[in-house]
Amino acid sequence: MSDNTPDINGPKGISRRGFIAGTGSILGVAALAGRAPAAWAGAAPAPAPIADGARVPALVIGTGYGGSVAALRLAQAGVDVHMIEMGMAWDTPGPDGKIFCNTREPDYRSYWLRTRTKAPLNYFLGFPIDRNIPRHTGILDAEEFGGITVYQGRGVGGGSLVNGGMAVTPKRENFGAVLPSVNADEMYGVYYPRANAGLGVGTIDPAWFDSTACYQYARVGRKHAQRSGFPFVFVPDVYDWDYMKQEAAGTVTRSALAGEILYGNNHGKKSLQQTYLAQARATGRVAISPLHKVTSVAPAAGGGYAVVIEQLGTTGDVTATKTVTADRVFFAAGSVGTSKLLVMLKATGALPNLNDEVGRGWGDNGNVMCGRANHMWDPTGALQSAIPCCGIDNWAAGGAFAEVAPLPTGIETYASFYLSITNNPHRARFSWNAATGKVDLDWQASWKQPSIDMAKTIFDKINAKEGTIYRTDLFGVYKIWGDHLTYHPLGGAVLNKATDNYGRLTAYPGLYVIDGSLIPGNTSVNPFVTITALAERNIEKIIATDL
Repeated sequence: MSDNTPDINGPKGISRRGFIAGTGSILGVAALAGRAPAAWAGAAPAPAPIADGARVPALVIGTGYGGSVAALRLAQAGVDVHMIEMGMAWDTPGPDGKIFCNTREPDYRSYWLRTRTKAPLNYFLGFPIDRNIPRHTGILDAEEFGGITVYQGRGVGGGSLVNGGMAVTPKRENFGAVLPSVNADEMYGVYYPRANAGLGVGTIDPAWFDSTACYQYARVGRKHAQRSGFPFVFVPDVYDWDYMKQEAAGTVTRSALAGEILYGNNHGKKSLQQTYLAQARATGRVAISPLHKVTSVAPAAGGGYAVVIEQLGTTGDVTATKTVTADRVFFAAGSVGTSKLLVMLKATGALPNLNDEVGRGWGDNGNVMCGRANHMWDPTGALQSAIPCCGIDNWAAGGAFAEVAPLPTGIETYASFYLSITNNPHRARFSWNAATGKVDLDWQASWKQPSIDMAKTIFDKINAKEGTIYRTDLFGVYKIWGDHLTYHPLGGAVLNKATDNYGRLTAYPGLYVIDGSLIPGNTSVNPFVTITALAERNIEKIIATDL
């Protein structure tokens, strides 16, 4: 640890160093002040960013799942593409020789333009453990609205940089509620398989799962689920399972087994940088400008669209403003980013003819978290892989699917931790606030209650069966539920409402939405495979009919 690490007043009788080591977890619970960035040798020069006055055939705003699919397929169809990314490239090691900081010791690389960490799990033993950090364009954005904090990845690769890689295809019987205007036969016959192949999805070896120390926590989760009669399922992931086996054997550098997840994964995880974006760049037709933020899109006098872009420094300051022209623009800034941008453009007159559905239908995928305190005879293991691989499915009976999540503190906690996805019916709306010059979201904190009730259909029963209780020290002082956040923002530019049935903004030919904002609030499971598959469907149609 660096000399400028702030003191932490841990529980009496526990040393400062021991408290930090014992409570650092997957969710960044030991947020330490990091060193400010410095120059280092060996960095390759970055490609030149987009130039002021440039004209491009296709501009993609965002480099997450939808944008990466669009860029690859457009390039393969012979279209030159420029991608605009608000976050950093994440292709250059820091002073410690690693691109991403460790989750147990977040530094300047951890959060997007915050001076204090805001970890999803920010208490331990009832003590608040967020700490000060230098302001920097870090990898995880904890964007705060009135009733909810939305966690989003910032950088080339978007959410793929910071999620657990759980690559889940919804059950066929649930799909009609997810995307009612989309042909399920096509999705399950063509586009889900295409997405899973493109993402590099695989499933853990069940025999290795049963024997490895790093998934003892998940085996305890399985035992408790099955003893209470709940279906337990292995969940596909985009982690390289062969690499993880080598981590466990001690033959490669540890990544998942070193707790790396929330602030990036240095080895093993197949993020978009290694899959769709790598293929897109290999075409020679795709360029990416990191640390660029789109602030306006409007029809250009000579055809196409004038796009105003701010270039950012690593402390968030605007270093240049550029205007470029694009024949076609694909909005892929994520559910929140795309929705906010479209709402602002409609309200301020840049794109006044966008329809009134823009900004509506936003949901949190029913996210809610909790922990359970197990008995001493059910240890969950000091070594825990940060990559979850299994879940408890009570969707049909109780409206909840619970990811059995790790708590890799490095010590035995006797705790089981869960992220639940629930069938929460509430939907919020983004709207322009002229007084503040910002976009608001009208989500209400009380709207999380249905998610809690649905999650309780699993965990009340398990606790009753096992004679266990909920942990109350992880989200506040005697607070059971992590009901203040979402990792899975969805909606705001809903398919076949704000757009046509393929993501076209029909009032403006050449403008498209191709990300999670198209999905109305819930996917019944982790959403990124559905976002990817829908983007594959939509871009195939757009290329065939519009180009």
